This record gives sequence, structure tokens and C-alpha cells, in this order.
Amino acid sequence: MTSFSLFRYSRMCHFIAFAIAIFLSMAVSHFAQAATYTETILFQFNPDTYGSYPYGGLIRDSAGNLYGTTFAGGTYGAGAVFEISSTGVYTTLYNFTGGTDGDRPYASLIRDSAGNLYGTTQLGGDTQYGTVFKVEPSGVESVLHSFTSAEGNEPLSSLVRDRSGNIYGTTYFGGPSDNGGVFKLTPHGECTFLHYFIGSIDGARPYAGLILDASGNLYGATYLGGTKNKGIVFEISSSGSETILHNFVGGTDGANPYSPLIRDEQGNLYGTTGRGGSAGNGTIFKLTPSGIETVLHSFSTQEGSFLTGGLLRDTAGNLYGTAQKGGAGTGGTVFEFTKAGTLLVLHSFDTREDGQYPWSGLVLDSQGNLYGTTSQGSDGGGDGVVFELTP
Repeated sequence: MTSFSLFRYSRMCHFIAFAIAIFLSMAVSHFAQAATYTETILFQFNPDTYGSYPYGGLIRDSAGNLYGTTFAGGTYGAGAVFEISSTGVYTTLYNFTGGTDGDRPYASLIRDSAGNLYGTTQLGGDTQYGTVFKVEPSGVESVLHSFTSAEGNEPLSSLVRDRSGNIYGTTYFGGPSDNGGVFKLTPHGECTFLHYFIGSIDGARPYAGLILDASGNLYGATYLGGTKNKGIVFEISSSGSETILHNFVGGTDGANPYSPLIRDEQGNLYGTTGRGGSAGNGTIFKLTPSGIETVLHSFSTQEGSFLTGGLLRDTAGNLYGTAQKGGAGTGGTVFEFTKAGTLLVLHSFDTREDGQYPWSGLVLDSQGNLYGTTSQGSDGGGDGVVFELTP
């Protein structure tokens, strides 16, 4: 064999070895994309008795009880507040009548140390533009504030509460430009708007709720507005001054953030976008305190698309969330994004019995079990389920 032939033979061997290595790497990567979790349906909704369309997701107390809302159904068809005990017993805590008490609760709840639940309704109230409400453990409901068209209306987000009992949230509409705003509600019932979005660069239409740091600064996102009208991430100081931390441009960096942010010990923010990314299906992103954005993951259709639920972060730094659509069965997914940077699909929703279209985020217990809701799907009328995923 000539030296030239030996050279070509050597290169061919190297090429074959390299190709095998790439194949094995791709195979390992492929098989790492799925993890085995077992789904249990804890409850199935129907509109007449229990309510329907639990868009808002769940919260969990220290005893393992779950609390949430349904957007519609219940006694009066205007939605309900519910509890599912740690033993699986369902209790309707309150049925909205659709009048001054509120109508159509869209977001998840928060809970204080006394067991009182706080939330918002998209509609209802004195002028039918939405409310902030409180439900006591006994089921007694109080309207803490009724919104007007001028001040801000249709609150679609969850709330956050500081140590003094002040409540903060967003409205999707209202204000001078009808682009929504950020409000503060004192324990005495005084509601003031800290900021109104004017559209354009300032941001517009916040679906997402807020998070609060130790200094009283609020962080959130708007679905629209910004330099490309694809949404922004913002900070509102305790004095009401807005800082735009990031403008989404609608390309690989993501577009249309729909869900609330989370924050780590170093002040980095993490969130999702409903659209954008390399395939247009949405992203997971990280934003440093100095405003540098990193796209941690762009979703393929098989992994899920249209991310509307917030992220959950465990003590090891892994992130968990839901995609409303896509997956193996096109009904949405539950995923984990590991600290090492791997996206694992923990569950794909694929039948009406299995649940379809998870709209909100997840809660995690100390054993690693995940709990959430789907907005549709069930044996009865397809009105949503509460599920548990067990490793």
C-alpha cells in the first residue's frame, strides 16, 4: 500500500471513528430527552358541580393540601376557589356569583400564615372590571378592591404580598393608554397604581404576576411592548420608578413572555417566553442583574410549545415547568431543565383522560413529586384535571 493510500486509509478510519462517536453522542443525547414519571389524576373537573378550566394552577401548604381556582363553572358558572386535601378530598371553598363578589378567577392564589387565600378575578366587582379578593379558611369571601376602567382593569395575574400585608399585582388593561399597570393594595384597602404602561418601548399588557425582593423592588414582564412589540422584562422600584431590564426582539432571544419570573440568590432572573426561540416555540431565559440575557433553551415541537406557566426551581438549581401545547401527543408537556443544561420531557399529555393544555406552572413536594393542572381534558366533559407526577 502506498504512503498516499495509507494516508487516505488512516483518514477514513479517523472519519469512521468520529462518525461513530457523533452517533453515540446523539443517541445518548436523544435518550436523555425523556424521563420516566408516573402520572396520577387526583381530580377531574366538571362545570356543574366543581367548576371548570383551572387556568390558575396550584399552591400547596405545609400539610400537603392544594388550593386553586377554576375560571368557570361552579354553582353560578362564574368560577370557584377549591381545596384538595392531602388525602384527596375535594372541597369547594367559594363559588363566585358573577356579581360584585367577582367573576372569572384566572390566576393562582397566594396564602398568608393564617390560612387566608388571596386572588384576583378578571371580571366582576362593583363596575365589572375585576377584583382583588380574600377567602378565609371558613369560606367567607371579602372583596378587597373593585377595579374601574380608568384606573386599571381585568387583572389576569397572581399576587405577591409583602411582610406588612401590602398586596401587589398587575392589570392587563386600563390606565391612560389602556395598556395595563402595576398596583399596590394596602391592608386598609387603599389601591394606588405604581406604574402605568404606555406601550411602545415602555411595555404593554402584563399577563404575568410580580415577584418582590428584600428591598421592595418588583420584577415582572409584559406580553407586548418594547422596541419590537414582543414584550419586556421590567423592574419597578419601591418608589415606583420603572427600569427596563430587557427588550425581546422576537428572534432567537424569545418573544411574548406570559408567565411570572423567579429569582435566585445572586439576583439572576429566570423566565419563559410563549414564542420565539430557534423554532418559534418559546424559550427558557436567564437575565443577570446587569441585564445580560442568555437563552438557556429553545423548544422544539416535541419538547413543547407556547410556554404560559412560570418556572419552579429546586434546591439543586434544576428548573421545572409546563408547555401548553406540543409534545408527543400535542396536548402539552411537563419538563425539567437540569442545572447541567439538559431538557428532559417528564410527561407528554396526549388524551382527554390524561389531561390537555397545562396553562400554569407546578408545585413540588419534598419527595420530588410535581403537582399541577391542565385547563382541559378529563373523562367527563374535558374541563381540566389536577395531576401528580411521581419520579
